[in-house]
Amino acid sequence: MERRLLALAFAGVAFFPRPWPGQERPIVDRVIARVEPPPDSYRALRRLEAGNEHFHQRARMVVWTEADRTSGFRYQIVNEDGSAYIRSHVFRAALATEQRMWAASEPQRASISLDNYSFQNRGLTPDGLFSLSVTPRRRDVLLVDGTIYVIQDDGDLRRIEGRLSKAPSFWTRHVDVVRQYERIGGVHVPVSLESVAQVLIAGRSTFRMTYEYEMINGKAVGRPQAVMPPASPQ
Repeated sequence: MERRLLALAFAGVAFFPRPWPGQERPIVDRVIARVEPPPDSYRALRRLEAGNEHFHQRARMVVWTEADRTSGFRYQIVNEDGSAYIRSHVFRAALATEQRMWAASEPQRASISLDNYSFQNRGLTPDGLFSLSVTPRRRDVLLVDGTIYVIQDDGDLRRIEGRLSKAPSFWTRHVDVVRQYERIGGVHVPVSLESVAQVLIAGRSTFRMTYEYEMINGKAVGRPQAVMPPASPQ
């Protein structure tokens, strides 16, 4: 036991003279214990941007999204500009996929759990988060082969970085993603998603989506304004 505690100390886990509440459990247990299902209901304004360098195409969209256990996922486009192909085949396709996932109750396939991942401690990062390598237990387009970053004292997830363990299609060979999370109104929710994909013929393609929440689980949490974001540098 003493050797185990000494090893944890050098790894950066037992960093404080006394453990924070809950730190008596291993970090992986804390992470699993903090995993929550998606909120029962929410309304959020999303801003989407995407581009392809090879074809010099870009597009943007502002869209209200909402979901609940009774009616599923819905969206209403407020504004959009740029490439019609990206707006149709990337933005609308992504929103339609989310609709199907809600209808099929599929988010559990992507949860940070022992059923989906194996874990390896990597220690503290310069920004004070604790990092763990995550390796999917199966090839799935919803699982990421990479690293998660959590709050050390309670295991609350803040960021996922890595590559999708399965390519979404024959045309899309590699997809690297960064997903950011926060607690808003006490509920764990995504706040941004960024991806870089290598697409056959088209080459490098980028995608970014941010969330501004108006309501979570029936509670008002913000007042997002539906305005088009400034264009990103070319």
